Amino acid sequence: MDRIERFRIFARVVECTSFTRAADQLGLPRSTVSAAVAELEQRLGTRLLQRSTRRVSTTHDGDTFYVRCLRLIAEMEDAESLFRQDDAEPKGLLKIDVPSRIGRRIIAPALPDFFARHPQVELDLGMTDRAVNLIEDGCDAVLRVGQLGDSSLVARTLGQLDFVNVAAPAYLHEHGVPQHPADLQQHRAVNYASPTTARVEPWEWQDGAQLRTLPMTGWVRVNSAEASIACCVAGLGLLQIPRYDVQAELHSGALVEVMPQHVAQPLPVTLLLPHRQHRAQRVQVFLDWLEPLLRERLQLQG
Repeated sequence: MDRIERFRIFARVVECTSFTRAADQLGLPRSTVSAAVAELEQRLGTRLLQRSTRRVSTTHDGDTFYVRCLRLIAEMEDAESLFRQDDAEPKGLLKIDVPSRIGRRIIAPALPDFFARHPQVELDLGMTDRAVNLIEDGCDAVLRVGQLGDSSLVARTLGQLDFVNVAAPAYLHEHGVPQHPADLQQHRAVNYASPTTARVEPWEWQDGAQLRTLPMTGWVRVNSAEASIACCVAGLGLLQIPRYDVQAELHSGALVEVMPQHVAQPLPVTLLLPHRQHRAQRVQVFLDWLEPLLRERLQLQG
């Protein structure tokens, strides 16, 4: 095993905070990964990692060496690609995770166009509404809708999703059409619970410069956009949702917009990427293809 390969192994262990996960992602025996890091530590004369039964963390020297490793790996990969004609075409496996509805409605139908351009790239496409740990799950990029917590990842904001308030005609016929947030006390909502925290999101609207919220009663609580739309179409209550999610239902008349002057704050749409100086060509070409697709189909506002 050459020195640069040990650098790559060390960097992956740091990113995964686990020898086992790093070995799985690299397709190597765990013993090989452990030996590579041990040989690096012996060669450098310092401990790079703190081992525990639950996770691996970097020492102070390990932090310093990890940053230098990324730079050396990137420089080596750039140098190796200078004279390789076969590197002109991106290839290899790409792992991406996206919200389920965006994946099903927008990305999956458009993929034939991407593979026509880049036939040697393979895609592992995860579609989930739960929070994904980009590093531990070995993803090259994650698409997320909503506010993000503090993160060491690279966050690339693509735009914002506008919200709409909707209900089924049958529900409005039976319960009346709300004209103002003050009317919400007499209505039920299809409540959405976060699949990560199980927290039920309150009804939200802008009142001038102030954001107001109201917990809503409801017959049903769901944890996916698909389920919330189905329940709303069935007449189970009012629903707040990104407009792109219900364009077809609004067009067909299955849902009707209500209280257009009192809507929730737009949600940011963000690409999360590992904090690496060098990004594999297959990742970059996919992101270059994905960004304009999402901006157009989601009608993102800057």
